[in-house]
Amino acid sequence: MNLQKNIQYVKGVGDNRAKVLSSLNIHTVEDMITYFPRTYEDRSMPKKISELEDEEEALIEGLALTNVQEIRANRLKIYKLAIEDETGICYITWYNQSYIKALIKRGNKYKFFGKVKIKSGRIEMASPVFDSDEKTVNTGKIIPIYPSVYNLSQGVIRKIMQNALEEIDADLEETLPDYIIQKYNLCDLSTALKQIHFPESFEMFEKARIRLVFEELLLMQLKLLSLKNQYKFEEGISFDKNVKLDKVMLNIPFKLTKAQLRVLEEIENDMESSKTMNRLMQGDVGSGKTILAILAAYKAAKSGYQVSMMVPTAILAEQHLVSFKNVLEQYNLNCEILTSGISKKQKEDIIARLADGEIDVLIGTHAVLEENVVFKNLGLVITDEQHRFGVRQRGTFSTKGKNVDTIVMTATPIPRTLALILFGDLDISVIDELPPNRKSIDTFAVRNSLEQRINNFISKEINAGRQAYIVCPLIEENEEIDAESVLELVEKYKTKVFSNYRVEYLHGKMKPKEKNAIMTEFKNGNIDVLISTTVIEVGVDVPNATIMVIENAERFGLAQLHQLRGRVGRGEHKSYCILKYTGNSELIRKRMEVMTKTNDGFKIAEKDLELRGIGEFFGTKQHGIPDFKIANLFDDMMILSQVQALAIKIIGDDPKLDKDDNVKLKKAVDNKFEIGMTL
Repeated sequence: MNLQKNIQYVKGVGDNRAKVLSSLNIHTVEDMITYFPRTYEDRSMPKKISELEDEEEALIEGLALTNVQEIRANRLKIYKLAIEDETGICYITWYNQSYIKALIKRGNKYKFFGKVKIKSGRIEMASPVFDSDEKTVNTGKIIPIYPSVYNLSQGVIRKIMQNALEEIDADLEETLPDYIIQKYNLCDLSTALKQIHFPESFEMFEKARIRLVFEELLLMQLKLLSLKNQYKFEEGISFDKNVKLDKVMLNIPFKLTKAQLRVLEEIENDMESSKTMNRLMQGDVGSGKTILAILAAYKAAKSGYQVSMMVPTAILAEQHLVSFKNVLEQYNLNCEILTSGISKKQKEDIIARLADGEIDVLIGTHAVLEENVVFKNLGLVITDEQHRFGVRQRGTFSTKGKNVDTIVMTATPIPRTLALILFGDLDISVIDELPPNRKSIDTFAVRNSLEQRINNFISKEINAGRQAYIVCPLIEENEEIDAESVLELVEKYKTKVFSNYRVEYLHGKMKPKEKNAIMTEFKNGNIDVLISTTVIEVGVDVPNATIMVIENAERFGLAQLHQLRGRVGRGEHKSYCILKYTGNSELIRKRMEVMTKTNDGFKIAEKDLELRGIGEFFGTKQHGIPDFKIANLFDDMMILSQVQALAIKIIGDDPKLDKDDNVKLKKAVDNKFEIGMTL
């Protein structure tokens, strides 16, 4: 069976459903069978009618006391039925489902699963699914519930899943070697896939899940460890030990923190050694990563090598260019910028000077990855906000030179366990201390009922000469999600709430030129209120912006809320973050409490992982590192520790997975990560 077979040709799919499935990133049979349920409903054990509790979802069995009765109420058609068992009567209602009349006959026995309502002792159930006594399509078992879209019902997804599993049943190849399956008592792949989708019992579901999580984490670890192993055998660049940084540090208008000095020493040691440096530099917003990148660039350039830094946005590239020039130009080092927005003539000039070695430091966006961008002698590459680029782009960047040293910078605080998984190929440095002059940001979590007070506060700050961000999760209105969109908010704030002020908006669907123009205007103080999606999460410093309002804050991860909060508090003025949220669940309250009680990004990230699981931890998809489809790094920590130990042992014994015992593993790793992918 070809797992890459187009999903369109699986029984029950066809053209139209294939288009809907593609919106869920399901294009092949393999995509389908690895589209795992988000939860399950236990419809296997019926309850007696007298034992039912209000608001519970339950399975009941009973005799139909009547035929289905039809009642018309204006345009609505209501269908009613009474059923009984030996303990009581339950009254069932459906709306506008005329086919029900033909399916249920008085005196026959049926099973019903749905939500129970008890009103003044009367037991009711609205719109349940049901089966006759002989059939068990909707009841009598554990039912998977899938992440879905509105025009693809759960029933249809389940039917397609059954058909896909039947197609692969006979030919599915095992992906793990026998010695691993036996040692860790794992079930085989075929059983795992059947039982994860249609479990016979919760015990079988648990066995299936452990098998699939184990494999997913193991393949990830093997790939990353094999990449790290690859660096050990590569002769890297040994930068000049005589190029000292003390003189440069004395000319910087502030003292480095102890944490910065420790990380700088780790970077210097790597650069001076003959091994290729591949280091992740983690630091909270404002912890001072950029100055360390500048010092590393100085050492590389004064050792006779070129440096390139890649960042996600043009405006961020411009900001970094100013910082690099302020420090490096006094030492006769030439810094330039390359983005898609510069003119053709400028670009040709930069590319020519780069190839001749006239440019020492090049800062740019994805434009630096283009084939015609050639360095004379590239020695150090730096990527800022690595998770926005990912493994493949970092790989392309690194091949611009021979065995170049790499620094990966991120302001997204990543718990160490997660960092080991996502960046297992890198050595990790953490700047876990903020500079003494960095101001804390007062954070408040409020309900929407306080909106008028918030708006008054924003007005007060603007009148004092400050600026404000307002962030919301959506670009345009969506009936399915009750959250205000950017375009709705712009209309409201521009014409009503803040009609006296200069209000503009920003979102990811705008062209880069438009986005850069708006951000430049905001930075220059020509916009009072900037309404935006999370595109400003990785953004430019605007020291005059003192208020960050986040609409529907419950829809963001904590790590992302912390990143957004870091957009303010960058100047001399007191800054504030206001989290507006709806909903009153315990989880929402806990998450808002975490944000108001701490400014420590690493504590927040740990809590985020604990409360939500990995999910969309970064607020953006990983590129190159496949998403975890079933593993949850917080819940699966025990499996993770087993897997890490096993992966280290396997790679230690068989670095290239060439031994007969590991043939299946090598094939599985290559299939998952694309053959020949390197960093």
